[in-house]
Amino acid sequence: MTYEPVWGAIIAWYLFLAGLGGGAFITSALASWLYPKATKIRKIGRVIALVTVCVGLALLMLDARAGFRHPWRFALLLDHLNSSVMSWGVVFLAVFIVIALAVVIVEICDTRFRGADPNGVWAHKHPQRLAQGVKVPEWLNVLGVVFAFAVAAYTGALLGVVKTFPLWNHPLLPVLFVVSALSTGIASVVFGALLLAREEAEQIVIIKRTHFGLVCGEILLVFFMLFVLLSHSTDAYDTVMRLVCGDYAVQFWLLFVAFGLVIPLIADAWELFCPARKPAGATRAVGLVSEAGVMVGGFFLRYLVIVAALPAGFAAGLVF
Repeated sequence: MTYEPVWGAIIAWYLFLAGLGGGAFITSALASWLYPKATKIRKIGRVIALVTVCVGLALLMLDARAGFRHPWRFALLLDHLNSSVMSWGVVFLAVFIVIALAVVIVEICDTRFRGADPNGVWAHKHPQRLAQGVKVPEWLNVLGVVFAFAVAAYTGALLGVVKTFPLWNHPLLPVLFVVSALSTGIASVVFGALLLAREEAEQIVIIKRTHFGLVCGEILLVFFMLFVLLSHSTDAYDTVMRLVCGDYAVQFWLLFVAFGLVIPLIADAWELFCPARKPAGATRAVGLVSEAGVMVGGFFLRYLVIVAALPAGFAAGLVF
């Protein structure tokens, strides 16, 4: 007996991009608080957050077909705020996109402000004002972090409301998706910084250490979730077997575990905890591979969770 998944790659991309966008915004906010002079990293995170969440929402509308042709129909979901996780997701996404857009506009104004005095005359007379620039209001920054976290949490809770799939309904899955969202968000910002702001990328040690901890936490969450599922039910057991030694074993072990978790963990440990002096070129190359691996692993986590999950009753031939 074979089983065709309810959702596919488009929804996986949506969940991945929405989570990454929320994580990128939180990363940019942390950079603004911990490293005020790392302006390029902060702006890279803002742009990534806005673009990825908007692209993810467009993919969701494309997958919904009718919703893509008539996007205003998504407003009908607001009638079910008291009973639908998806309705709250629409609210979180809408508010977050508005906040992210406003923040990006302020950052653009700051960039133009700093570039408006090429000869440095005004900067020489007003050095303190130039250092301050055009700042995002702190209340907007905090509000953006709140809704960024809400978006990341929503991507994990969305699958959990489907009670017929043991893997989707596992209580650790939302936590795993949130941790992965924060991890991929940091990875995207660091990846962009390594390409566009190498000097600033070397300064954000606290953020890199946080990223290392998130990858460790993700490994533990995956292990415990699959371990518990083995004894949950026959369908849950079969789902785990599909992942670790069945149809999706190559993607699971190679693209998610090896490339998405183990290699980044080793690379981060080498950069953070090895005291020997390292060539700048080697550090940058290892960093790019590591951060790319985290993002690839983040996508395949969501893709595999969607396509490998078996519904309750499937082993007995009772798919419903």
